[in-house]
Amino acid sequence: MESLLLSQHEIRRYNRQIMIPEIGLKGQEELKKASVLVVGAGGLGCPVLQYLTAAGVGKIAIAEFDKVDETNLQRQVLYGTSDVGKLKSIIAKKRLEHLNANVEFEIINLKLEPFNALGTIGNFDIIVDATDNLETRYVINDSCVILNKPMVHGSIYKFEGLISVFNYKGGPTYRCYNPSGPGGNFRNPSSARVGLIGALPGITGTYMANEVIKMITGNGEVLAGKILLVNILNNTFKTFTVNNIPENHNIKNLSI
Repeated sequence: MESLLLSQHEIRRYNRQIMIPEIGLKGQEELKKASVLVVGAGGLGCPVLQYLTAAGVGKIAIAEFDKVDETNLQRQVLYGTSDVGKLKSIIAKKRLEHLNANVEFEIINLKLEPFNALGTIGNFDIIVDATDNLETRYVINDSCVILNKPMVHGSIYKFEGLISVFNYKGGPTYRCYNPSGPGGNFRNPSSARVGLIGALPGITGTYMANEVIKMITGNGEVLAGKILLVNILNNTFKTFTVNNIPENHNIKNLSI
């Protein structure tokens, strides 16, 4: 088995993926050529980063400005007790490099805001929204609409995880699903106020990583125009359709 992009070491490493006909050598090469920006290295971002790294995505950027807090350790599995007080982005990069040295990592130690989002997001193929901040989600969405980038979204609430892909091949945007109210009155409560079980972001983040892999390799049914709602307390999976609202594609500038 030969490849112009993959070394024999990489071919051995990713053997279980390459064996799958839907992936194959070509799909693995596509993964190596791809670049993904993961915004947020918390509960959702940790599993997304780990599985994209293990899968062999060629370039992964970590946009995170926060430091590790002791309360993070219940669910943010890239960090340990000795990491408390340290920058998440630096610790995450170190752990991920240990997981797969074939991947190129970039640290973006800032909060995405209207004045810096376009310049940051424009450098990557796929954007993953692993944030817990609604204002930042709108900045990510609007940037993706302007730059025509797909946005993989995940959110969590107590025992429920939600996954979708927005702005994919002209599909619905995040604003089609969750329009902001007058004066920025957003619908979704923050998980920091209501709590959540630690396994939930791991499950949700793994689904998010899977959507990224499907888009890169061109396989399967992408969750574009659909919301997958997973309830780990009742073991239920529900899928909802999101209406595509044309005016939400006409964004010209960044504002919430």
